[in-house]
Amino acid sequence: MEKDVTIYDIAAALGLSAATVSRALKDHPAIHSATKGLVRLKAEEMGYRRNAFASNLRRKRTNILGVIVPRLNSSFMSAVLAGMERVANDAGYNLLIAQSLESSQKEIAAAATMFNSRVDGLLVSLAYDTDDLGHLEKFRRYNIPLVFFDRVPEPQFGAARVIIDNFEAGREATRHLLATCSRVMHVTGNLKRNVYAERFRGYLCALGEAGLVFSEELLLSNDLSVQAGAAVADRIIGMADMPEGLFIANDLCAIGFIQSMKERGHPMPATARVVGFNDDPIAGFVEPQLTTIQYQGELMGETALTALIRQLNGQGGAETDTVVLSHRLIVRASS
Repeated sequence: MEKDVTIYDIAAALGLSAATVSRALKDHPAIHSATKGLVRLKAEEMGYRRNAFASNLRRKRTNILGVIVPRLNSSFMSAVLAGMERVANDAGYNLLIAQSLESSQKEIAAAATMFNSRVDGLLVSLAYDTDDLGHLEKFRRYNIPLVFFDRVPEPQFGAARVIIDNFEAGREATRHLLATCSRVMHVTGNLKRNVYAERFRGYLCALGEAGLVFSEELLLSNDLSVQAGAAVADRIIGMADMPEGLFIANDLCAIGFIQSMKERGHPMPATARVVGFNDDPIAGFVEPQLTTIQYQGELMGETALTALIRQLNGQGGAETDTVVLSHRLIVRASS
């Protein structure tokens, strides 16, 4: 294998000091423009490559930011990452991305990889079953900035968070259904996670405002996959008193439910009205088109990354901020 060309090799070829070559390559104002041109030409001729990693380590920066997400195979998370990447690139950072696959153990392993890779900061959206945040404490001990987004811990953990008002969104979705339905079911994910706990709390609030009593029969928790939507269809078809409306906390699960019910001869909204969550692009193409809660993934990614860079730049007040982004109900044919 050929040995990498160093600034010492260029210096020897030109009869200059290594310090002069280094400054010339960095466009230092003290170096004459003719010398800079000569050094750059020789560097290109000899195949010199700047070792950015070593340079960053000397400055105690890698210019790499870690991102841990539950899953990559969702349009929402793709939008979040697109927003993050745009801000990161503009600020001169690269992203190192890992997925927990909804497993706390995989999240712990991913956090260890990020720490050992010397990321300058870390952004996290928590897995379904994460209870203990001990694997993230070392980032705080070593003053590595930490920002949570979408699925976040309680404020007491003391880290910056970027969220939407899931309580109000759940309340709004349920109130929309209750305008035409009196028996509304809620299909949710793991209630350990803030996003699902808050949407459920909004559902309960809307029931109470309408003078209705919550029934355990009308609450179903699953992994919110398309297949889980088919299981919801199995569940309600077997009920003596089917719900008139369903607030499902994820669009893919809602679409799986709608398709499964249609295949069994129970089309929506004739059988029941449905509201999803996330405004996945497919929500506008399924038949009937899906009513859903929309919030902007790209904006969430941009906001979370900006909060992390503020901490890296020492702009105080960002370490424990909670930023609440807007959402809106998009009414379509399913309700």
